[in-house]
Amino acid sequence: MQGNIPLKRPQTLSVAIPASLVSDVPHLREKTMKIGLIGRALATFRVDEVIVYPDISSQRQLRDIELITTILAYLETPQYLRKHLFKIRPELRYSGILPPLRTPHHPLRSSEKDLAMGEFREGVIISQQKNGVLVDIGVERPALVVGENISKNTRVTVKIIEKGKQLKAQLVKSEDIQEYWGYKVIVSNKPLGRMLKERHFDMVIATSRFGKPFTEVVEEICQKWKESKTVCIAFGAPTRGLYEIVKHENLNLPDLADFIVNVIPDQATETIRTEEALYATLAVLNIMTS
Repeated sequence: MQGNIPLKRPQTLSVAIPASLVSDVPHLREKTMKIGLIGRALATFRVDEVIVYPDISSQRQLRDIELITTILAYLETPQYLRKHLFKIRPELRYSGILPPLRTPHHPLRSSEKDLAMGEFREGVIISQQKNGVLVDIGVERPALVVGENISKNTRVTVKIIEKGKQLKAQLVKSEDIQEYWGYKVIVSNKPLGRMLKERHFDMVIATSRFGKPFTEVVEEICQKWKESKTVCIAFGAPTRGLYEIVKHENLNLPDLADFIVNVIPDQATETIRTEEALYATLAVLNIMTS
């Protein structure tokens, strides 16, 4: 594999998952746990963006999209900010069973004395002042960001620049932080094929039991990976694979993907669940970038 030399990660690693991924689970508790496992996989393998695409036209699917995106967004949000950003919602009834992410932007430290100069924190605007805005960053008192005028309840990323009589911070872009800083949740209003064609990813990897074994194409994937800034990995649904899903758009999967791979050849089970394929695929690809 390129002489075992780790490959540079793309600027944006995206994962596309179907809205029907929880359709085979009857109870909200089990749906919540399944989505939580997906969120853990996204964070574990440093995915930048998860795209939820519609794969069945139905009113139920709209509810599933709302459920998936709400739980994934809730899970990605640091615990101390959830009270600001999420009201009581039926989709979050079983949020207490969600596994914590424990990523760099989910710090356990909740005391101001433990803050370090230059430390990055996620925050929410709680009020406007004459000289700036106050931001809740999960410690005893809010930080002042001087010279900014931002609406209340807006989520921001800040860097600690002053401690003492007044705790101060400045706005930063999460993309400029070297550590992994969570994933974004995107809802596609277009089916998978159209979304892939319009987003113009540098590299698209489709997962399928009918794809080539990963070991047969690993060198080609490595070469394409090195040249790509944006990569998307697409996954099928519990009852339909990607070939079937894009066929309903009168499209062919080989025309949409650079590679169609099977990372679990000779599988003993009749089907691989979406969350299982997610872990297996991201784990294999992670070897190339770590």
